[in-house]
Amino acid sequence: MSFSSLVSDIAYRNADRDDTRSGLSRAGSYAERDDTRSQLSRARSYASTTATSVSISGDISSQLHGGYSHPLSRAWQAERQLTKSMLIYPLFISDQPDEETLIPSLPNQYRRGLNKVVPYLTPLVAKGLKSVILFGVPLAEGVKDALGSNADDPKGPVIKAIRLLRRSFPELFIVADVCLCEYTSHGHCGILRDDGSLNNALSVDRISDVAMAYAAAGAHCVAPSDMNDGRIRAIKLKLIEAGIAHQVVLMSYSAKFSGCLYGPFRDAAGSCPSFGDRRCYQLPPGGRGLARRAIVRDINEGADIILVKPASQYLDIISDAKEIGKDLPVAAYQVSGEFAMIHAAAKAGVFELKTMAEEATQGILRAGASIVITYFTPEFLDWLSN
Repeated sequence: MSFSSLVSDIAYRNADRDDTRSGLSRAGSYAERDDTRSQLSRARSYASTTATSVSISGDISSQLHGGYSHPLSRAWQAERQLTKSMLIYPLFISDQPDEETLIPSLPNQYRRGLNKVVPYLTPLVAKGLKSVILFGVPLAEGVKDALGSNADDPKGPVIKAIRLLRRSFPELFIVADVCLCEYTSHGHCGILRDDGSLNNALSVDRISDVAMAYAAAGAHCVAPSDMNDGRIRAIKLKLIEAGIAHQVVLMSYSAKFSGCLYGPFRDAAGSCPSFGDRRCYQLPPGGRGLARRAIVRDINEGADIILVKPASQYLDIISDAKEIGKDLPVAAYQVSGEFAMIHAAAKAGVFELKTMAEEATQGILRAGASIVITYFTPEFLDWLSN
């Protein structure tokens, strides 16, 4: 029934009811007629308002507010709900056993020695921490060299940390970042030629050896971040040869872009290059096509998870990774610069820290990631219910 028909129908039924009634006083009849006119007016008003609303909004399917009017129904609209199991917390492991040093450019983050790591993680694990990613920070005098020898030293910080965490937290999923920049005297992510350029073949051989050492020590996942061509295939082959490919996740930093967002991390890890930069092996910020090619390459070489880094400025790349690797998990690293910017803006009163942290992370999930490496992990363990 149309709205105009509804108004006519109400008017007819009310008028008919008045005419057939008898025994009523004139005053009563006037009162009921007034009431009828009032009902008719309300019906016309309702019909007019509703008709106007529909005529403005168009088709009925355009009426969306009801679908997210309640907090729970708003949550249902998200393709991915952020949960604690999606989070990986970066840890900087110092070779000084009792160190616990605040990183000034990275709010609330510390370098910690092995004697400090377990006491720090114990309450976080109790709150639901599921995974950490380890970055070694060698500080001892003379420990760095051109080959990054300390990276896979059994007495080095990462291998010792892997073994310690496996004993202390059997359910904790341990990711080991695989790179040489923290361990080389020159600060680059591989082995260099005499002219200072990266020797890709030697770098891949060295990186894959380091990955194997971490896997043998008990890492559940190895994550090469060096961006040398062919290192995923080399690592996968060595895992197969060692008979442990079936129990080690290979997470590739497939789309790692060069840029200015890594400063606080380099302060923490002591990994600034002593000369030049990393633009010849990390992707250029505008290189979307290069990123897509790198993702395809790493999937074909045996990557189990694809990682995009940084996250918030590269949401299109996260979306591309999910499109290309439909059957693979996609991870995103909300890097130190992103984290520091959010903190700085919140401190300046631009927005509330929790609100922005949640909004930024939801953007990463919406783009296609289902794993997020973030320094906000301790806060999310308090903010999230599951």
